[in-house]
This record gives sequence, structure tokens and C-alpha cells, in this order.
Amino acid sequence: MTTRRQTLALIAAVAATPVLAQTQARPNPMPDELRTALERDKNGIVLGNPKGNITLVEFFDYNCPFCKKIVPKMQQLISSDPQLRVVFREWPVFGADSEFAARAALAALDQGKYWQTHAGLMGLRDRAAEPSVMRVVRKLGLDEGKLRRDMDSDRVSDHIARSFMLADHMSLIGTPTLIAGDEGVFGDQSLKDLQDLVARARATMGVAAG
Repeated sequence: MTTRRQTLALIAAVAATPVLAQTQARPNPMPDELRTALERDKNGIVLGNPKGNITLVEFFDYNCPFCKKIVPKMQQLISSDPQLRVVFREWPVFGADSEFAARAALAALDQGKYWQTHAGLMGLRDRAAEPSVMRVVRKLGLDEGKLRRDMDSDRVSDHIARSFMLADHMSLIGTPTLIAGDEGVFGDQSLKDLQDLVARARATMGVAAG
């Protein structure tokens, strides 16, 4: 498990790295340190193909309406692209209720039900807050006592802290933000928008599709 000290040290190293370095191959490449922190965090949530040839990172909040709209399109994208690696970054920018939801989802990973919890929280019609979050948790049959303990674990806290630090370093403006290759997009996206983002990332990184 990555400790808070290790997380802060890595983010400090990233923060010292210019975001827009220059190389001959790509005009505005993401620095390697930043890409590692963004795509290879040990406390990150990885979906799709863990060994895929391109990584798409999504920053989201359970109380973001556009994040909710993008869920089925992300499911389609993952299902249709066997070489896609997806990293979810819980970024609870809408306050304490959102942080409670993010901690619950991250804690559900220890019970093997992150994706089910994520989908349940994104499917809420009311605000994601403790009562509605725990309703989802109970419906999924999670051990509530264990979940509440795990919500305060270093792993969960480090994930959220890193999301805020990365977002601040990259000057992200809100959720959802999706990043692939050297490009980021903000707001609701169509399935084609997402497919095109991934395709451009592959082309930029010199990776073959499929």
C-alpha cells in the first residue's frame, strides 16, 4: 500500500515537472512523471484490459450530472475496445456528500464490488449522500461495518488526495475530465467523441489499434 508520505513525495516530484515539455516527436507531450502518476497509481481503479495498449483516465464525481450521462457510453467503449485500459479517478469536487460517496465506492473495492457500487451511485436519482449511498451499499449486500472502516483507510484517502493534487497540477476545470495520450477533454462526450479521443491518443503515442 502506498503511504501518504510516498504519495505526497511523488506528487511533489510531478509538480516540479513542467506540464508542457517540448520534444521533436510530439509538440506538447505529457512528462513521464506525470503520466506515471496519472495512469499507474497503485491505488487507482483499473477497468477494461489491465494490459491494454492505451490508457484513458476519467476524473468524476457522483453528484455530477454529466458524469452520470457518460456512464453507459464508457461501458460501451470498454466493451468495444479490447485493448483499452481505463483508470477511474474519484474526484469529489461537489463537497462532503460527494466525498462520502467516493470513499464508499473505493472501500467497496476491498469487497470486490467497486464497479457495482460505482454503477449504483451513478444511477441515483437523488443526491449522492450518506443515506442514498448506504442504500446502494445494502442493496449490493456489502458488509457495512467493514465498508465504513475501509472508507478511512490510507488507500482510500491517498486516492482522493492524489486526484485533487493531479487535478490542481493540470489545472482541470471540472468533471467529467477524460485524458488519453497528451489530450484532455471536459464535459459530456458522445461515444464517438470518446472513440476519437482514444484513436488520437493511439496515433500520438504510436500505438496500433486493436
